[in-house]
Amino acid sequence: MSIFDQLSGNGRPIAVSPVCSRKGCRASAAWELLWNNPKIHTPERRKAWLACDEHRDWLQEYLEQRALWRETRAFAPSTGGAAGTAEGL
Repeated sequence: MSIFDQLSGNGRPIAVSPVCSRKGCRASAAWELLWNNPKIHTPERRKAWLACDEHRDWLQEYLEQRALWRETRAFAPSTGGAAGTAEGL
């Protein structure tokens, strides 16, 4: 998705609801998976992927197998959580 996909006809941004980070999934996010890579991030740093109910376990297992997973919690869009994406997963 490019910035142009997020603009309405009048050039103003339109609201985009947060979606699952699993490649190809466009379902609404229900979970936030917090992770960090200890080889490149400080211990307190947290990156976030969003997950729908269907892909929560898959994404968490992916992170756990690589010793990157730290916490999974319910996603609250109003918090404006800093979500990364899992493109290619």
